[in-house]
Amino acid sequence: MKGLDRLTTKELSAWVQQAKIQAERGQVVARIPLLALADPGWFAVHICCESEQTINGDTERVFPLMSIIKTFSLLYLLEHLGAETVFQWVGVEPSDAPFNSLEQLVADRGRPRNPMINSGAITLADKLPGKDASDTYGGLCLRTQLFCQWLNQLAGCQLKLDEVMLTSVRSTRSPANQAIANYLAEIGHLENPETALDTYEQMCCLSGRVEDLALLGKLLAFENSSLSSQHRRIVNAVMLTCGLYQASAQFAVKIGLPMKSGIGGGLLAIVPGEGAIACYSPALDTVGNPVAGLAFVEALAQKFKLSIFA
Repeated sequence: MKGLDRLTTKELSAWVQQAKIQAERGQVVARIPLLALADPGWFAVHICCESEQTINGDTERVFPLMSIIKTFSLLYLLEHLGAETVFQWVGVEPSDAPFNSLEQLVADRGRPRNPMINSGAITLADKLPGKDASDTYGGLCLRTQLFCQWLNQLAGCQLKLDEVMLTSVRSTRSPANQAIANYLAEIGHLENPETALDTYEQMCCLSGRVEDLALLGKLLAFENSSLSSQHRRIVNAVMLTCGLYQASAQFAVKIGLPMKSGIGGGLLAIVPGEGAIACYSPALDTVGNPVAGLAFVEALAQKFKLSIFA
């Protein structure tokens, strides 16, 4: 029996309580007004194995995927355009600067280090198949609508645009993201900075429950006849080295799983061949990663020796 399949309800409950205590060390993001209203004590986990599902906590809460969506925009573009094309636009190198650093982008002469930081994600948002943001359907531009439909159909999840969250994001648009988009446009890497930024914000406001996030994770955990195995391997590798920003190397050593976080409180960990662990905990550390979610995954990984390097 594999590691995740051995998890008991009693163990799960104990680790959830321990993780919730760790959340006291974090803070809910303040920059986006609607995210600032979250209770730092909220916690939910959904674990998808091949045949079983385990859930615990505030599992009915809906939250925006925020930066976790970067994982799946990379997968989407790899599937539609191929790795050779995608990696002409972005690199795969880890970043030692904050996820919204303009300085690093300038130092790198406009080539985003990887798709998991904002400069890389904004660049890829500009390349999504479909027309621009002026063609809308249900609040989504066509390109974001097609992307959302693709994910929902492939994973069996129910993501949808949180229009109230999008309004909140737009009301306090990140000056750093605006500066990144403007710089990328100046050097010719974006066709239209406003369209790219608007698409990026829409993607980040695609929202769902922790179960939806776990179902997305299964796409990366198991072979899927609808996806290229090579593309799944690429995405998992980039998650491992870049998914937690400057802390990626630290948690590759401590936990050893491909992971991606979002400032909305989501955290996704992939256990290749075994399943996906999705957590929701809105209190973040100083890097921007969910404190309780990481504490939970670390406890689980150590108990069941889940590291891919074991």
